[in-house]
Amino acid sequence: MTEGGEEHALHLDAADELAPFRQEFHLGESIYLDGNSLGLLSRRAEKTLSEALDGWKERGIAGWTEGRRPWFYMAEEVGAMTAPLVGATPEEVVATGGTTVNVHQLLATFYRPEGRRTKILATQLDFPSDIHALDSQLRLRGLDPEKHLVRVGSRDGRTIEEEDIVTAMTGDVALLFLPTVLYRSGQLLDAERLTGEARERGIPIGFDAAHSVGAVPHYFTAWGVDFAVWCGYKYLNGGPGAAAGLYVNRRHFGCHPGLAGWFGSRKDRQFDMAHDLIPAESAGAYQIGTPNILSLAPLIGSLEMFAEVGIERVRRKSLGLTRYLMEQVEERLSGTGFRIGTPREDHRRGGHVALEHTEAARICEALKASGVVPDFRAPDVIRLAPLYTSYHDVWRTVDVLGRIVEEGRHQKYPNERGVVA
Repeated sequence: MTEGGEEHALHLDAADELAPFRQEFHLGESIYLDGNSLGLLSRRAEKTLSEALDGWKERGIAGWTEGRRPWFYMAEEVGAMTAPLVGATPEEVVATGGTTVNVHQLLATFYRPEGRRTKILATQLDFPSDIHALDSQLRLRGLDPEKHLVRVGSRDGRTIEEEDIVTAMTGDVALLFLPTVLYRSGQLLDAERLTGEARERGIPIGFDAAHSVGAVPHYFTAWGVDFAVWCGYKYLNGGPGAAAGLYVNRRHFGCHPGLAGWFGSRKDRQFDMAHDLIPAESAGAYQIGTPNILSLAPLIGSLEMFAEVGIERVRRKSLGLTRYLMEQVEERLSGTGFRIGTPREDHRRGGHVALEHTEAARICEALKASGVVPDFRAPDVIRLAPLYTSYHDVWRTVDVLGRIVEEGRHQKYPNERGVVA
C-alpha cells in the first residue's frame, strides 16, 4: 500500500474516528471543499431551524418568552454554546449581528486615540472588509487613514511574520486588530504571542477569527485577548447570513458600548423603556438591534454537534486532511504549475489549503464541472477546505486536478472570476 495510492486513502478513512459525522450533513453528489466560505447544512441545523419556524407558527409573539428556547435569550444561549470553541466563559460571548457590524461595534468601543497614541495596526493581507471598517472608523474621528492606519507588510506576498507585527507595536499605536487566519494563504497567526506582546505595551488587541472559529481551537480568555469577532456561516455551518459572534474579555464588563442599542440592555431592565441605557454585564451589552432568530436557530443544531465532537478532535481531523492534501499535491501534481501557498507546519496552518496557479480561475470552473466545489481568490488562489470530506475525496480531488491540467479541460473557461468568487 503506497502512501500516494487510492488504497491508502481508503485505509485512512477506515481509521477516521469522525467519519460517522459525515452522515449528519447534506453532502450532495459533489466533493464539497468550500466550507471556509459557506458551511453545508446539517440535519441538526435543519431541525433547530424548523423548530424555530414552528414556534413562530404556533405561538406568534409569545415565542419571545415561551417555548423550549425563548427568542429573548437566544443570542446569549448561542453565545454560551460557542464559548468552548474560543476558550471563553459563556458570559463573554454573544451571537449577534454580522461580522463587519460587530467589527464596527468593537472598534467604536476599544479604539480610543489619545495623545500620540492614535494609530491602528493591521496587516497588508487582511480581509478587505476589515480594512474598510478601520478606514471608516478613522475618518469618523477626523483622522487620515493614510497616516493613522498601519498595515504590516508581507515578505513573500502570502504570509505575515509575527516578529514584524511586534516590531510595529510602537508607542503611537492605540489598537491592534488582526486576523487569526489569513484568508488567502490560510496562515494561522500566533494569537497568544501577539496578545502577550500587545499587553506588555499596554495596547488593546482584537482579532477577526472568521476563518478559524469552528476549525481551530482558541483560548481567548487565557491569552488575555480584549475582543474578537467571527461569522457563523463558515466553519460553524450556520447557513448563509447566519448570525455572527463576538467575544469581549470579562475585564471590560461594565464599559459602555461604543454603539449603543436597546438589545444591549440588562435583560431585566430592557422593557423599562427608559432613555438611560443600563448595559448588560456580559458580552450581551454589545448587541445593537433585535436578534435575527431565524439566523440564530440553525447554529444551535450545528453547535450541538461541536459539543459532542469537541473542537480539539475537529482540529486534529482538519490538520490531517490538509496535510494529506498538500502531500498529495506535491507527490502527484509536480510539473503542472501548482504551488502550495499555505504554511506546511501544523501550528501555522488554519483549516484550508491555498493552491496557487496562474490559471486558477478557469481551473476552479473546470473543478466545478467535474463535481468538485472549490473557492477562488484573486489573482491566483484556489482555496480548498477539506472539512466534511473523506481522505478518499481528497485523493479524488487531486486526481481531478491533474486530469484537468493534463487534458486542458480548463482552457474552455475564461481565466477571470465571476461576480461572486
